[in-house]
Amino acid sequence: MTGACTVATRPPVSLPKLSRRSRILLIIAAVIVLALLLGARLLDTYVDWLWFGEVGARSVFTTQVVTRVILFFAVGLLVGGALAISLMIAYRTRPVFVPISGADDPLARYRSAIVARIRLFGIGIPVLTGLIAGLSAQSDWQVVQLFLNGTSFGQTDPEFGNDVGFYAFDLPFYNWLLGWLFIAVVISFFGALISHYVFGGIRLAGKGGQLAGPTRAQLAITVGLFVLLKAAEYFFDRYNLLLSDRGAPLFIGATYTDLNAVLPAKLILLCISVICAIAFFAGAFLRNLQLPAIALVLLILSSILVGVAWPAVLDQFSVKPNANEKEAASIQRNMDATRRAFGLTDVQYQPYTGSASATPDQLKADAGTMSNIRLLDPNILSDTFTQRVGRENFYGFPAKLDIDRYTVNGVTQDYIVAAKEIKTEGLTGNQTSWINKHLVYTHGNGFVAAPANTIDRAVKDANSDGGYPIATTSDTQNPGGAGSPGPGQPGIEVKEPRIYYGELSAADSDYAIVGGTSGNAPGEYDTATDRYTYKGTGGVSIDNWFNRLAFAAEYGERNILFSDAIADNSKIMYNRDPRERVSKVAPWLTLDGDPYPAVVDGKIQWIIDGYTTLNNFPYAQQTQLGAATNDSLNGVARQANSSINYIRNSVKATVDAFNGTVNLYSIDDKEPVLNAWEKVFPGLVKPSSEISPDLRAHFRYPEDLFKIQRELLSRYHVSNPQEFYSQQAFWSVPQDPTAEGGSNPAAAGAANQPGYYVLADTPGQSKPTFQLTSSLTGLQRQYLASWMSVSSDANDYGKIRVLQLPSAATGATQVDGPVQVQNRFQSDPRVAQDRTLFNNPNVIPIYGNLITLPVAQGFLYVEPVYIRQRNQNSYPQLARVLVSYGPKVGYGATLQEALDQIFGAGTGEATTTPPQAGQPTTPTTPTTPTTPTTTPPNTSGGNTALDKAVTDIQSALAKLRAAQQSGNFTDQGAALAALDAAAKEYEAAKTAAPGTSTPPPSSQPGG
Repeated sequence: MTGACTVATRPPVSLPKLSRRSRILLIIAAVIVLALLLGARLLDTYVDWLWFGEVGARSVFTTQVVTRVILFFAVGLLVGGALAISLMIAYRTRPVFVPISGADDPLARYRSAIVARIRLFGIGIPVLTGLIAGLSAQSDWQVVQLFLNGTSFGQTDPEFGNDVGFYAFDLPFYNWLLGWLFIAVVISFFGALISHYVFGGIRLAGKGGQLAGPTRAQLAITVGLFVLLKAAEYFFDRYNLLLSDRGAPLFIGATYTDLNAVLPAKLILLCISVICAIAFFAGAFLRNLQLPAIALVLLILSSILVGVAWPAVLDQFSVKPNANEKEAASIQRNMDATRRAFGLTDVQYQPYTGSASATPDQLKADAGTMSNIRLLDPNILSDTFTQRVGRENFYGFPAKLDIDRYTVNGVTQDYIVAAKEIKTEGLTGNQTSWINKHLVYTHGNGFVAAPANTIDRAVKDANSDGGYPIATTSDTQNPGGAGSPGPGQPGIEVKEPRIYYGELSAADSDYAIVGGTSGNAPGEYDTATDRYTYKGTGGVSIDNWFNRLAFAAEYGERNILFSDAIADNSKIMYNRDPRERVSKVAPWLTLDGDPYPAVVDGKIQWIIDGYTTLNNFPYAQQTQLGAATNDSLNGVARQANSSINYIRNSVKATVDAFNGTVNLYSIDDKEPVLNAWEKVFPGLVKPSSEISPDLRAHFRYPEDLFKIQRELLSRYHVSNPQEFYSQQAFWSVPQDPTAEGGSNPAAAGAANQPGYYVLADTPGQSKPTFQLTSSLTGLQRQYLASWMSVSSDANDYGKIRVLQLPSAATGATQVDGPVQVQNRFQSDPRVAQDRTLFNNPNVIPIYGNLITLPVAQGFLYVEPVYIRQRNQNSYPQLARVLVSYGPKVGYGATLQEALDQIFGAGTGEATTTPPQAGQPTTPTTPTTPTTPTTTPPNTSGGNTALDKAVTDIQSALAKLRAAQQSGNFTDQGAALAALDAAAKEYEAAKTAAPGTSTPPPSSQPGG
């Protein structure tokens, strides 16, 4: 009869039984599936374990693994255990008799199946839930470690007086723990709800349904726990208000509404939540749910009225009409906290007139800046380096070269530098075989440096019409010895020029097998005649079969297992990208996107800047890391667009290009976040006292940090809260006018202008320093508002200086910014005329970096213009130099010529570096080929071939003069080729007629 009561022990649904053979096959299949799922993970773990042993950082590996495992089991037990307890209580308190609606009641079938496999459901579901939760939680190991090892900042927040360390290390952990407790309670609630429904504790039939007493008690207690956790959340939300985004995007932090409405509301809701939780606990033992229901309604209404409506009313009718006054205190807190969090508390502001005119004497007085004006653009010249000094096809350079400073022969100047790395993408034909790719072409060879302010404009031969860097290579192929430049070349001495670790080795499969000493080992390519066997400490040993099998499986390459070229002492090098190596050794660091090579104590070292960051510094402005560091530069690693509100360049990391050794050095030994990580990984970061003078001399202020500070400084240079609120005095980071769309302010997606490294002496400095500089313009305007620089010198490292121009509101004459100057360049008649020649089907014009330099109380803009032939193997060549000072534009084949056009004849001499003792005089700017000097030929004694050669030389020189006057570089190249052919004819004719000493017309530019 429908609705009758039946005993809950209804016969279970019969399931087919498996034979013994079937069970064995299922077990084997399960083992195979488990091996496939876990095998790859275990293999990666073993390979990583070997790698961390190579770099001496196995403690980093074990600490991470142990922390992750503990979190996995802890959170898995919390969530899975809570669900298991909830299911167990629901099952044990189920009704003895369950009414059924009929013979086809679907719940009866489910109930019977569950009872028949009670262990499978009662244990399997919680275990699966715990596994999922544990896998999700183990990735948060950094939050837990910082909580356990947090330190004090020595700074307190302005509202509660808590040390900043509470917000940096403790509060994130409390929020994380509360999140998992909420998940555990919610899952337990739904587990109990479903179980009671299936077993009849909850019946929907009848008026309003029915709840069994045990069901009511369990669900009420679970909801009470949830509300109690909500009270704890309200307590910690008071501190989270100091990170409120109610005032965004103008400022971050507790607003007037947060402090006067939301904060009291949190305390009120906390008290109501505790009362509600007690009501639910009491309702668990009452026969009705009126008290818990009333408490729940009270909590919901108070949350709406006190937590939402009252703050909205206060904000709308009290704060917004008087926001500049009401928010003044909060804005001041935000300004102070942001400057502390981003290292902007010690900025030196200096008024600057921005003069539109200067005399030659004033320019010569700024000799430290004028003599070091940079003409080489590292973002353009990679292909030029590759074609001119790359030599073999398997060597290459990164897409973006680097800038550093060196002292050579007593003269300190900035250089464009690059490591000549192995580039497996350049291999061709049989070079791409497995043995050649991984055992022969294993390493780069050489450190290349070119003075940043020097161009080889002199015509050296018919294949070079000038306009190229004077690059010297320190490698094993130079006659001066291993790593030494050639005789008479002012190169940089390198004791070990072989490069096994570099930026071009980023591919996962780009491993190298080195060091084999068996007779079948092919030997590594070193020079055209020499082979080399690696003798360094880098790499993981694979001279045993187990490791060979592991790496064969890791890379899916059977040759690693079967090749007889791998024998005793063989080692495999992997994870060879310097940035990747540092990120694995110090996963808690945010790394700068542009590592750079430096010769330190005769060895090539990669230097990578590491940042410690937070996103919960109270009242500090949130900044999107990816957006703030994105600009027009190519060939640099892009930062993830994560939100941060605290950053310090606390670590300088080095990676040895030969051995792969990773060293971390502290820059600020008292930085709190770094100190916390040093407690997690003791001994990993070396103190600043261990930094050698030679290494410190090559530290650069990092670009990504500079861009973040530049972005914030455009707003946080304002000191008055009301002025900050009005935003009238804000600045903007200018678009890069040399990039596509950059000269059009309205162009969508135009990239920011990057910061530029220069060697210059800014006002107030007594000597040139290596610094990172940038222009800043008026808010959404193109006129220049200020110019900032940060020193990289050891004695003044990190000092931020800002030259601040008079405000436009004062009526002062505006100084043109980069975009306006670029537009002036483009509209100059001389540039327009040459652009017609440049934009021909055979040539591509490339505008180099537009550098802004403070000179003679004004700003000097310098921009090199390159040309490139439209063919696959072409490379950029400097063709012209653009200069602007005030309203005047200089445009010439040399920097001296362009400066003379603006300031008068002879001014360009200020760009010449005075020769040092023992150093030959070297021009630091291009010297243009002027009209060639023709020497009249002497009689050749009737030698017809010699006379013809002299005539051909004179004809070629005439064509060269005409091409130079017209600015047609294609004709110049043809004329130079003809000149070279005629010169060879002359030499051949002179050799055939001994005793003839007829000098040819001079093929070198005169003047």
